[in-house]
Amino acid sequence: MTAGKVVVVGSLNADLTVRTDRFPSPGETLNGSELVIVPGGKSANQAAAAAILGADVRLFGAVGADGHGDLLLKAAADAGVDASRVLRRPDTATGTAMIVVDAAGENTIIVSPGANGTVTGGDLPADLFDGAAVLCLSLEVPLDAVTAAAQAGHDAGATVLLNLSPYREVPAELLALTDVLLVNAHEAAQVSGLADPAADWEAVIGAFARLGIHRAIITLGGDGAVVLDGTAAGADRIVAAAPTRVTAVDTTGCGDAFTAATAARLAAGDSLPAAAGFAARAGALAATLPGAQSSYTALLGLGAEA
Repeated sequence: MTAGKVVVVGSLNADLTVRTDRFPSPGETLNGSELVIVPGGKSANQAAAAAILGADVRLFGAVGADGHGDLLLKAAADAGVDASRVLRRPDTATGTAMIVVDAAGENTIIVSPGANGTVTGGDLPADLFDGAAVLCLSLEVPLDAVTAAAQAGHDAGATVLLNLSPYREVPAELLALTDVLLVNAHEAAQVSGLADPAADWEAVIGAFARLGIHRAIITLGGDGAVVLDGTAAGADRIVAAAPTRVTAVDTTGCGDAFTAATAARLAAGDSLPAAAGFAARAGALAATLPGAQSSYTALLGLGAEA
């Protein structure tokens, strides 16, 4: 699959996961499984999945000088990711995510940013974007770093792919630098101001265009995704990506697998609808195994298919 390089800028977290039959109510205590600590963080997940799918991937972020940081850097290297530019912060703990997974495979996540919160735009290495075809960004590091990376990626000629997660308000400057916005249906409603985006995708295209966003992918969970392209005409403006039906075990890493697969296929030269169709399959397959990065062995066959 390798063509242009995929650069991922953002978070690396140690995922601390407990499984339980159901989520507790406020004030309630439940028994859970043994604690499992595995590599995670949206950006580290995206980098690992893209590499497993055959992309040439470079990762930038920050971890602490601790065991969790060692775990994350080893996992990235094992997946085939160039993590040589990831910073080590001696006085800050590696970021962590506390994850609870229920019997249906659904999850709740609380993130403690740790070293991720120390990343600034001034930390970006001068050679980070050399040869970059696609830049993957999400929102688990400070916005000034995300915006600076978007500007540098844009200046280097890379396609800037912004996964607006975890959702928060972002500056107009960042949206203007975004070539492809990737959001779920709930996030699409927040960005567009429309209560039910799926009721009128043309209205979403119009709302996004007023924010400077002309191309977007809306993920729809088990219903696949839809590609919105305000620069296209006719049927090409709204293209559905069909779902892949699977029995879900754990959905923790599905969104990051989708983002990674989109980036990998765009870097390989695919059209946006083709990349989204491939990504819908990747996201579904990631739900068939537990964990985030640990679930990405399910993607190995897709990498060969591409």
